[in-house]
Amino acid sequence: MKLTNKQLQANELLNGIQQHIMLFGGSRSGKTFVIVRRICMRAIKAPMSRHAILRFRYNAAVASILMDTLPKVMRLCFPDVEYRIDKQKGIVYYPNQSEIWIGGLDDKERTEKILGQEFATLYLNECSQIPKSSRDLAVTRLAQVCMCEIEGKEPYMLPLKMFYDCNPPGKGHWTYKLFVQGIDPDTKIPVVNHPAKYAYMQINPEDNKDNLPSSYIETLKGLSARLQKRFLLGQFGEENPNGLFFDETIDKWRHLEGSLPDMQRIVVAVDPSGSGDEDNADNDAIGIIVAGLGTDGNAYVLEDCTVKAGPATWGNIAVTAFERHQADIVVGESNFGGAMVEMTIKTARARTPYKAVNASRGKVVRAEPFASLYEQGKVRHVGYFIELEDELTAFSTIGYTGKGSPNRADALVWALTELFPAMVNPRRISKANIQPPAHYNNPQGWMA
Repeated sequence: MKLTNKQLQANELLNGIQQHIMLFGGSRSGKTFVIVRRICMRAIKAPMSRHAILRFRYNAAVASILMDTLPKVMRLCFPDVEYRIDKQKGIVYYPNQSEIWIGGLDDKERTEKILGQEFATLYLNECSQIPKSSRDLAVTRLAQVCMCEIEGKEPYMLPLKMFYDCNPPGKGHWTYKLFVQGIDPDTKIPVVNHPAKYAYMQINPEDNKDNLPSSYIETLKGLSARLQKRFLLGQFGEENPNGLFFDETIDKWRHLEGSLPDMQRIVVAVDPSGSGDEDNADNDAIGIIVAGLGTDGNAYVLEDCTVKAGPATWGNIAVTAFERHQADIVVGESNFGGAMVEMTIKTARARTPYKAVNASRGKVVRAEPFASLYEQGKVRHVGYFIELEDELTAFSTIGYTGKGSPNRADALVWALTELFPAMVNPRRISKANIQPPAHYNNPQGWMA
């Protein structure tokens, strides 16, 4: 990989006077590559130095950094330097006794082991997923004193550095407040001498197009306006103080690596729209979502089968999903069309277990309790569901702010209601276990 002009500028910033430096911007802009390259260079320069790269999820850190980016950096930028990876320990070893530790904040035992050490460099990768409290704990370990030894130069002390990167979340996130606004996210007080301590730089896919497939930028341009702003333009989103679901929360718990737990129960949920008998491109979408409850107690969104079609088609799609996932039941909203959903399902596949659900409350009221489950990681998306996530992030305490009807999100709520039946009866929920969303603006009314 050849460093582009913008990446060379980022590299200079990483080597600048500030101790805390953040690169933010769109997807595949080279942020991670540039920072890992700088960390490898620091490890090679300073014998017996120790460096840590942390993500929210350990499996993601191993897959993304330890087994992908770091070997690529060493192959392309330091081909003559020997190194050894211990995948089991998550440590990279260099001949000069320097080490790079890879960690995940979801692994309590390993996190405690890492944070029991002192480091010359800390790097929070995808820090939009990392809580401010975890960042504050990590920074206390930025304390290793070590010397750089470069042939022909006098040894000098390696400056302590903490690097950050992210696809920018909303402006309410601590990264925006700390780096861009220059205020303490907790106290809201301006950071003293901020420019001398903190620096940031935006870097986007366009800045790295020489190293990307020719079609990649066009793929990003095909995303929704919300996702283009984040992954193509690399801009912090406007914060919705009344929002229920947030990109950073969904990203934090998204399941991308490793196997899923066994499922105790799998549900196919249907949210009908009243479309006519014929397939028609002008039909409203029929929300069809597959979700399961794992043996770990978490719900997993497995598939979005939403379709614009008449009953014969969407009925077939729903029961095919039922068979493909070996589901336990199909649930469908009964207010729109009465027994129509059940009849459509039974026509497509006789004797399919079916349960009708009744929308006695509004969309937002039904969705509100599940926002807390998302924040706690009790609901996780298996992969990316762009249209569904667009709908979820448009839910707010003052109503649905998106376009059209949130058929996908409605179907998801029906699925989660079936998987977490206590959520429809707040009196059965332990308030010690289910807390209101951190941003919820009416705590007195939470599950009243």
